[in-house]
Amino acid sequence: MSDEYTYDEATGEWVAGGATTAVAVDDGAVVVRDSVGNVLADGDQVTLIKDLTVKGAGQTLKRGTLIKSIRLTGDAQEIDCRYEGIKGLVLRAEFVRKR
Repeated sequence: MSDEYTYDEATGEWVAGGATTAVAVDDGAVVVRDSVGNVLADGDQVTLIKDLTVKGAGQTLKRGTLIKSIRLTGDAQEIDCRYEGIKGLVLRAEFVRKR
């Protein structure tokens, strides 16, 4: 038995050398990248890289704030997320960094 593994960039996981993974490729898929170029996916955790004033909430999110479980919106620059006390929070990908 072989102990070889290969890194599957589509899933971000190490798979056994003989294992095959079926990945559906959508040519119209939008790739969302954070401020340093990391590819973001649904469920990722991100941190803010600058203070952001949230319109309508009267609140400021400070630099370094951890946002858990993001969702992609289909727009290359917007991510949907939840933060305590703020409903419907949408952040620009240029202001976050993948954790």
